[in-house]
Amino acid sequence: MTPWSLVSYRTTSGEDRVGVLAGERVVELPVAACSVLELIERWDAVEPELKKFDPDSAPEVKDAALQLPLRYPRKVLCSGTNYYAHMREMKVSRADAARPYFFLKPPTTSLIGPGEPIVVPADPAAKVDWEAELAVVIGRRARHVSEADALDYVAGYSAINDVSLRGPHRVQHPIGEPFQWDWLASKGADQSTPLGPGIRPAFQVADPQRLDLRLWVNGNLKQQANTSDMIDNVAALIAAASAILTLEPGDVIATGTPDGVGLPRGEFLRPGDVVEMEVGDFGRLRNPVVSE
Repeated sequence: MTPWSLVSYRTTSGEDRVGVLAGERVVELPVAACSVLELIERWDAVEPELKKFDPDSAPEVKDAALQLPLRYPRKVLCSGTNYYAHMREMKVSRADAARPYFFLKPPTTSLIGPGEPIVVPADPAAKVDWEAELAVVIGRRARHVSEADALDYVAGYSAINDVSLRGPHRVQHPIGEPFQWDWLASKGADQSTPLGPGIRPAFQVADPQRLDLRLWVNGNLKQQANTSDMIDNVAALIAAASAILTLEPGDVIATGTPDGVGLPRGEFLRPGDVVEMEVGDFGRLRNPVVSE
């Protein structure tokens, strides 16, 4: 059976629908839903039906235009410095950090889907960088879950590009040591976070710690790694996040980026660039870059 992902798409008549991406084909989904988020909110009920679905025998949808697959999760949590090789290229250490740390992105304004433009400031001092990451989509309400049980709370996985503005990240004149980093200015820009092209159900992913990640800028490979290089694996991240707050169905956890980002080489995104990324065989997420 062909592996597949849940997608949101728009018809030629302008209707938004839920379907399945199987290879290069978009096909109809046999489970009725207004959105992918709605499906995930009732994941326990629909998962058994989805496990029986065969996309090879489903009717194809012609001229489907892929949209942001999750519109909109309640939370997007991002994990920082979570790959050994990335930590080395950034010349930082987590030797004294006993647990992962997270920051939040604003879901409704930062997330964009396949083909939508990444919007960058006109000022080159913003130093806009790429960060290919595995995204985890929560399928069940989770609070204080153990690492051993954590993967039971996952509905699926996707690709996410945690585009970062390096320029405003370090505050020039902080009022004190706790205020020397501006995470909102660096990570929360409008139309800065591609997600997609779809959501690969967790029951089709044998091991989230054995997935290849790749990112290209203008066809040039910039990032190539495997999730086995994570410092805190997916289960550990879910357990740690659920100890801080309640994870809800549809919430997204971005699991950190591997090495190959632009900052160490002084390379940054500019209007006219095209960024593409892949996680495993989930499909390619492609986004042009435009000026604000």
